[in-house]
Amino acid sequence: MRSLLIKFRTMQVNQLRGLLYEFGASFRAGRAAGLAEIRARMAELEDFLPGIMLNSLQDQLKRIDGIEQDIDQLEKQISGWHKQEAACQAIAAVPGIGRLTATALIATMGDAKTFKSGREFASFLGLVPRQSGTGGKVWLGRISKRGDPYLRTLLIHGSRSVMYHSKVPTAWQKAIQERRPANVAAIAIANKMARTAWAILAHGCAYEKDHISVKPA
Repeated sequence: MRSLLIKFRTMQVNQLRGLLYEFGASFRAGRAAGLAEIRARMAELEDFLPGIMLNSLQDQLKRIDGIEQDIDQLEKQISGWHKQEAACQAIAAVPGIGRLTATALIATMGDAKTFKSGREFASFLGLVPRQSGTGGKVWLGRISKRGDPYLRTLLIHGSRSVMYHSKVPTAWQKAIQERRPANVAAIAIANKMARTAWAILAHGCAYEKDHISVKPA
């Protein structure tokens, strides 16, 4: 729901910019800065915009305000749920997993034990590469992009934050960033974040920074 509201808000703001650009008016880049400038220059706009266009502008600003209020209200509900839900608190300890990602993971995963492994959960989210090949040779392609695109995007954004802002990266993270291109490393870290979240929820354990997964015998 939040992602749809944000997408709709972006559409409304872009439409508003396009409308004003047709009359020779341009504004600062960025949603908040652009809207603030439009409101600050309203008296100027009233001087040259036709009445019907001015009414349309004011209606559109009201719609954007309404959407922003809906987003704020939804984020307050998400924040409240996050504070009360122990599972959200547990997986939010994983670097790169913030409040929104934690709640989205919980909502998408449901019962963690419905997935046999963290790899199966990561595959469910489309965070594993496609495999193809002939004659016994296997090639790894791009990620499958299955599952919820909103959650996958949150995880990838979180992985990039880990890549560029970790003060003390793990040995695994250092190695993957040194060996792989940035985009490939981001997917690998997002995959690990998803698998780690699954392990925490499936086994009821706490996050351990230097934990090394071992396949069962």
